[in-house]
Amino acid sequence: MKTIPLNRLVAAVALSLFAALTCSAQPETPGPSPDDKAEKIVQKAIEAVGGDAYLKIQTVIGRGFFTEYTGGASGLPVRFVDYISYPNRERTEFTGGGNRVINTNDHDKGWIFDAAAKSLKDQTTQQVEDFKSGMRNSMENLLRGWWRKEGATLSYVGRREAGLGRRNETVKLTYPDGASIEYEFAATDGSPAKVLYKRKYKNAETELMDEVAEEDRLLRPIKVSGVIVPFVIDHFRKGIQTSRINYESIEFNKPLADSIFAKPANIKAVK
Repeated sequence: MKTIPLNRLVAAVALSLFAALTCSAQPETPGPSPDDKAEKIVQKAIEAVGGDAYLKIQTVIGRGFFTEYTGGASGLPVRFVDYISYPNRERTEFTGGGNRVINTNDHDKGWIFDAAAKSLKDQTTQQVEDFKSGMRNSMENLLRGWWRKEGATLSYVGRREAGLGRRNETVKLTYPDGASIEYEFAATDGSPAKVLYKRKYKNAETELMDEVAEEDRLLRPIKVSGVIVPFVIDHFRKGIQTSRINYESIEFNKPLADSIFAKPANIKAVK
């Protein structure tokens, strides 16, 4: 399963640091300042989800069901428990059908345990990059301001239709490498509604990388310990639903041992 942040199970971030180029002959040119309207929308969203209570979250434990969709049709739900330690650690355990799978990321590395296959192996480079991309696209990245360390710029996009009589305010993050993510918030109360971005997949026929539009819809908001959390996350690719995350419970700031993110020495050592 792809990692998802608090709103996608995904959880944990590895942010790249971009060095500023300097010129001895001329004074340093300041970077573009964020759009004021976009900043106000983000601040309103932070308050909508809990303000300081949200920003003080360090760990998350989420339990529920993950369901894959094929051609828009629902498959069988699989139970999961997800452990997140901000900003860049996540362990997700899946159980169902007599099997247990553990997918873990820790900074720039990751590992996968599959009980049915009796395998314990490191994640591939692409899997690690998928984790980083998922965290970069996350709502947490925007609201917590991690994007600033990567030199991204924030801008206002405008209002969009969000159903009968409803509108969403939209802001966009644009990174120096050209990547961009759009975030929608309810115009009424500022609550997070959607995340829209593009990801690259290898085309089996052409062997080239195709850019595909993806979308996360944040649904069923519930207050937990003073923080508003979407308990349902629907993921869409090219406008077709591909998965659903349905939380049963979420806990914040519970102690998480470093050992749960460390790769075990062997299969017998997996806990």
